Amino acid sequence: MVMMTFRALTAVRTLLCALHVAVAVLGFSSACFAQSEKPDWCKALPRPEYKTLKRVLPDETWFEVYKVAPATFAIYEPLQFEEAISYLIVGTKQALLFDTGLGIGNIKAVLARLTSRPIVVLNSHTHNDHVGGNWQFPYIFGMDTAFTRANAKGSREDAQAELANDNVCGDLPKGFDRTKYATKPWKISLFVHDGFKVNLGHRTVEIIATPGHTPDAISLIDRENGLLFTGDTFYPGGEIYLYRSETDFPAYLASVKTLATLAPRINLVLGSHDIPVAQPSVLAQLQEAIQSVVDGKIKPKSVNGDEAVYQAGDFSFRMRNPLPALNSSSGAH
Repeated sequence: MVMMTFRALTAVRTLLCALHVAVAVLGFSSACFAQSEKPDWCKALPRPEYKTLKRVLPDETWFEVYKVAPATFAIYEPLQFEEAISYLIVGTKQALLFDTGLGIGNIKAVLARLTSRPIVVLNSHTHNDHVGGNWQFPYIFGMDTAFTRANAKGSREDAQAELANDNVCGDLPKGFDRTKYATKPWKISLFVHDGFKVNLGHRTVEIIATPGHTPDAISLIDRENGLLFTGDTFYPGGEIYLYRSETDFPAYLASVKTLATLAPRINLVLGSHDIPVAQPSVLAQLQEAIQSVVDGKIKPKSVNGDEAVYQAGDFSFRMRNPLPALNSSSGAH
């Protein structure tokens, strides 16, 4: 009964905030904007792995910025549940921003402190937590898919869900109006494809199509410097999401296999959530882990309706329940 009462109060508070009611009269004003207790997910922050990385711009409050390789910066948003990470990759002529985060903080202002080079944006995929700042930039490369075009129109509903109860751990940026928060529309300057290369000046990055998580999911490789940016196809430290309607599980298996073949040629794997840096050996381990789930060697850790969570060693996968039927050649494009 106590739990039901608490949930009922939470639901009322959320509804009142959404309707912009003057809830101060009812004594709920602070409940709309603050938590009396930190959500469970942020009690473990800061993640210990960040102690080994070089932090720059320590006065930034919404973002934490880390230099993860020469002229390469991870721009981390630790105060929101997604713990999204965008990457600035700087050449001598221009710089590439791989994802623009949630759009809660001003990522363009952060970049101005890191480089004076012109910026081109490329997204690992177009879920709202990776394109939130796209609208701030005039040059955006996009994969030539219907999914990309649809998401370029923006979404208020998806953005508002990011600020749901327990999704924020700390203060939002000064002047940020959560009631107006939306993923703003953005314009694609150039449609790109698998194998497309971006010359940054004495530095080239190449697109590797890695569909599965979404139809437009890509990874990015800097072959000369041995860096592989894997987007949401892989990131250490959290659940890998493979259950949404746009997820193509056979395509994901094929993409993981593609990434695993690159391991001998890279020095660092850089994912887009939670923890930025992993060793190349993790890619073969990822392939083995997801294959063990496919082969039925691992049972779900938990099941909630049409979703199931599988724990395979250090990897956690949130997937559809039941798993899609796959034959022995599953994963082939």
